[in-house]
Amino acid sequence: MKQNTKRSPLSQKLRKALSPILCLLAVIGLFTYLAWVMGLANALNTIMNTAHDLLLNTVFYLMGICVITSAIGRLFVDFGVVTLLEKLLRPLMRPLFNLPGVASLGAAMTFLSDNPAIISLAKDPQFKHYFRKYEYISLTNFGTAFGMGLLVMVFMVGHGFITAPLVGLCGAFCGCIVSTRLMQRFILKQYPHYKEESADETVDEGLKIKDEGQNSNDSENSTTNVISPSSCVLHPSSQNSTFLRILNALLDGGKAGVEVGIAIIPGVLIISTLVMVLTFGAGADGYDGAAYQGTALLPWLAGKISFVFDWLFGLQDPHLVAFPITALGAVGAALGLIPSFMEQGWIDGNAIAVFTAIGMCWSGFLSTHTAMLDSIGYRQLTSKAILAHTIGGLAAAFAAHWLFVLVSMLM
Repeated sequence: MKQNTKRSPLSQKLRKALSPILCLLAVIGLFTYLAWVMGLANALNTIMNTAHDLLLNTVFYLMGICVITSAIGRLFVDFGVVTLLEKLLRPLMRPLFNLPGVASLGAAMTFLSDNPAIISLAKDPQFKHYFRKYEYISLTNFGTAFGMGLLVMVFMVGHGFITAPLVGLCGAFCGCIVSTRLMQRFILKQYPHYKEESADETVDEGLKIKDEGQNSNDSENSTTNVISPSSCVLHPSSQNSTFLRILNALLDGGKAGVEVGIAIIPGVLIISTLVMVLTFGAGADGYDGAAYQGTALLPWLAGKISFVFDWLFGLQDPHLVAFPITALGAVGAALGLIPSFMEQGWIDGNAIAVFTAIGMCWSGFLSTHTAMLDSIGYRQLTSKAILAHTIGGLAAAFAAHWLFVLVSMLM
């Protein structure tokens, strides 16, 4: 059931007329502010130098991680590791997320790749058959909470942190539970009949979706079909030798990783540069156009309510608020902030745990949720999905902080 979202012709004309004016005012206002604080020439040089440094020292590093993790992920798909993970996680789905066991496949796929992976999976009729409508729609929130998880974990471990990323992963699970169940509650409040309707519209209305426990054998067989290598992107040939299968999986996965690495370039260069310009302050000798200088606006704003970030998330420095703000749009761009934060000495184990949790749980959901819900035909629920996932990400960071405090006391 879709709501009528059409606007009147007058409001459409007004919006069309105001859009370019507001856009122009926003751009002029931003550069006027930067020029007032830094000087126009210094501001422009800082923006270009920061973007250039991010491209050379951050983007290519992230691309290398993307290539390696994508190759490993494709290898896991080809040799059934994903199938094994799905079977191990299946018993947790209903009690934790109120989802059928086959949903664990979506978590595994998005963890190894990115948020949209669960949508391509959700369009599979065999997969879709096991969901009621409210469960099916909540897959957008569920899958997003694990998007690019392997990339985030490897990045954090690569910078010398081991325990903190694992704690952050547990925090992401907590945030996913909050986001998924809250989204389900929102859906049922607006559309109560979705509780009984099958997500697969080809199923007769008189037939009810089979419960998890009653048909476990059928569920396993169907799940195996859904996640079999022949139904995945790889399409490996079982007749090839083991060596060729490994080689093909690594090379094909690596190519996919290059595409992901290229895809994150705009987010890192545009979003991270803007956030850094608003996060960092002047250099030792004032403003001279060097990279990583800025107006320190975000820390100033965060400092007004720093006690909130300190108690809820254990973030001691107000500069660190830049990470979750950036993760809203692109987690790859948010990871680009970490090296600079480490150089400034703002990062500790707790911050890494919180960043891992909120980065993985949010993983740029503002830039993907609308398209994901639109692709499955429920665009009208976008605002509710965004609200639920915003709360879920904050819950993930909160859980990661206090879990890290607990682990630190036990170690």
